[in-house]
Amino acid sequence: MPTPSLAALPIRRLTLRDLTACADLSEDRGWPREEHKWGLLLAAGKGYGIDDPHGGLVTACVVTEYGPYSEPDLGAIGMVLVAERHARQGIGRRLMRHVLSAMGTTPLTLHATPFGRPLYEELGFKLTGRAEMLQGHFTPGGPAPTVSTRAATAEDLATILRLDEEVLGTDRTHLITRLPAFADQLRVAEESGRIIGYAAAWPNMNTHVVGPLIARDTETAQALLTSLAAGTGRPLRTDIDVRHEELRAWAGERGLTPVALNSVMTYGIPELPGDWNRRFAPLTVAAL
Repeated sequence: MPTPSLAALPIRRLTLRDLTACADLSEDRGWPREEHKWGLLLAAGKGYGIDDPHGGLVTACVVTEYGPYSEPDLGAIGMVLVAERHARQGIGRRLMRHVLSAMGTTPLTLHATPFGRPLYEELGFKLTGRAEMLQGHFTPGGPAPTVSTRAATAEDLATILRLDEEVLGTDRTHLITRLPAFADQLRVAEESGRIIGYAAAWPNMNTHVVGPLIARDTETAQALLTSLAAGTGRPLRTDIDVRHEELRAWAGERGLTPVALNSVMTYGIPELPGDWNRRFAPLTVAAL
């Protein structure tokens, strides 16, 4: 039996049963396996992929939808990967065109690496911002934070969800309600008994990723980041909107150094909804 051409292979929906194959694909491209993150995305979002007749996946990606279940108002595309042996053959373009068709008129966003950005621009995505990935061992220093933080409790979840929707401009209930099980730490910042920010730290390979990081102001973001760092001995990683220059400089002084700069792109909307002034870091660049 001849091997079918790549163009003839069907695109199908991925499920949690494909988690190992997705992690294998990440590893094939020199990325970390990130099985914990893949598990979240495949559970909360919609995976798409093409099976390789010789085993594994030719390509994969995940779309996480936000807003009303039947009529999402935003979709985030992430983990767009093509196996090395099938790279530069138009497979990623085909998969992306399929996703664009499946999402219809729903506005989309993604974080693009310098390598991937030309393809997304060709498909109609527009550059709307940048996010700087920082990583390193956090070293406390300077004045102690004056903003009070504490571990989140079950009673805080409704307030966290309201704050998150207000800042992000869309409903992420299906994602945020998974945080208590997904993250190793979930903390809130308070003022006079009112929650003014929240953040999580979740395990990813040998690091803890800080995200989401939602805060009233830079001082609140610093307090949350400091409190999360105190709860782990691992290096921290986070992706900060470049417009938050003060937080980036402060984090750099405490050992978190830049390792990558990604483009934030949108399709169908001129910019992301919500209040960027309080949106410091996404849960993951693969979602929102």
